[in-house]
Amino acid sequence: MAFRFRKKTGEILFLWLWLLLLGLIPAHLPAEEIPCVWSEVSRIVVVGDLHGDYENFVRILKGTRLVDSELNWAAGQVFLVQMGDVLDRGPDARKIFDLIKKLEKQAAAAGGQVQMLLGNHEEMNITGISLDYEDYVTVEQFQSFLPDDFRQRKQKELERKSRRGRSLERLWKEVIQIDMEARNKYLVNFNQKYGKWLLQHNAVIKINDLVFVHGGLSEEFSRWKLEEINKRLRQELGAFQKVLLNGSVYNSFKFEIVYKSNGPLRYRQLALTDGNLMENQVDTILANLEARSLIVSHTPRLVLSLEDMKHFGGKVWIVDTGISRAYGGYLRALIINDGQFSLWGVDDGKK
Repeated sequence: MAFRFRKKTGEILFLWLWLLLLGLIPAHLPAEEIPCVWSEVSRIVVVGDLHGDYENFVRILKGTRLVDSELNWAAGQVFLVQMGDVLDRGPDARKIFDLIKKLEKQAAAAGGQVQMLLGNHEEMNITGISLDYEDYVTVEQFQSFLPDDFRQRKQKELERKSRRGRSLERLWKEVIQIDMEARNKYLVNFNQKYGKWLLQHNAVIKINDLVFVHGGLSEEFSRWKLEEINKRLRQELGAFQKVLLNGSVYNSFKFEIVYKSNGPLRYRQLALTDGNLMENQVDTILANLEARSLIVSHTPRLVLSLEDMKHFGGKVWIVDTGISRAYGGYLRALIINDGQFSLWGVDDGKK
């Protein structure tokens, strides 16, 4: 498993980890059938990892004319694909989620779509593992997903301690790392308020002849039906939620996607590997998917021109451009008009 697990972990996190290791997680959880394939879409706007940067996300939405000055959907039948990793490293993931929730409804009513994919940081917050990485969950993000009454009570407690000369920011960081009650409050409230909504989203979608996925699709997963990938991930993450929220334990089954390094949320080889051997694999993957190109995120790169997004001659497009100021704040979006690719944001430079 590709994560660290610290000894000082709360009862809830301890419970689900052992259930995972022992295999005592639901084998047959219902997973809603959610569309993941569309055709005859003329215009697609693709936005990479946001990592809590609400302001830069809004700049892109306005710059690509997806929203008006009041942040209402203004793009009619356009498809917006946000590639996941809204969470962590920056302060305002909750504000981004709330805006996306609103735009999903408005776009659908106008004949368009807002498709936010699940990334590995959504996975890590649903299961609680992000809390074990010191530089992932910021103080602002942590506070925003706490229950209001608990947050206010904890704030007053820490303000009293800060009068003794300790930084309030430092005290909150210690809460994130070692306060098991606060960590569990965050985890439960996050899953109740946003985790269930997140599980209504896909890990991988296909629009026309293009496949969009946060990390990438290995040859193994390219043989799966997209509907099965999404359904299975919802089942596995839903199993964690049931344990966390209800203490439910069911029959055992094998985890196939969550935390798998070659799974759709984490696979990086399409972005990191060059060479004829890998290109043959890419051709096989695309043939299995019956697709022209894969659009992936997850692996940041500096993009100064459209060519910088291209990989394997345009068979793969990499759209994690470091939008969040935690990664430099480069505002970029991939625009696809009737199958033709262009780049928004080059002349805007670094924000």
